[in-house]
Amino acid sequence: MRNKRRSTFSAAIAVEMACHAVMGIALGLGLSFALALIHSSAIAVLIAHSSEPTATMLTIVGCFTLAIAVGATLTGFVFTMMEER
Repeated sequence: MRNKRRSTFSAAIAVEMACHAVMGIALGLGLSFALALIHSSAIAVLIAHSSEPTATMLTIVGCFTLAIAVGATLTGFVFTMMEER
């Protein structure tokens, strides 16, 4: 009897990855805006004293958000693959 192989990447997995990416983006935006706007953190002081505060804040927020979103997506992928086993 022939073994049927399941496809490892289906539409359901793609939807789960998208959900994890959106959750990571939301968490990353919240954390990075909190760090950038709280004046007791050193990051807020660095942003305020830079030559282009708007560009500096957007760069820091973008980097934090991207890092957390990628981490959440990869973690979600690992959890999904372990669940499929």
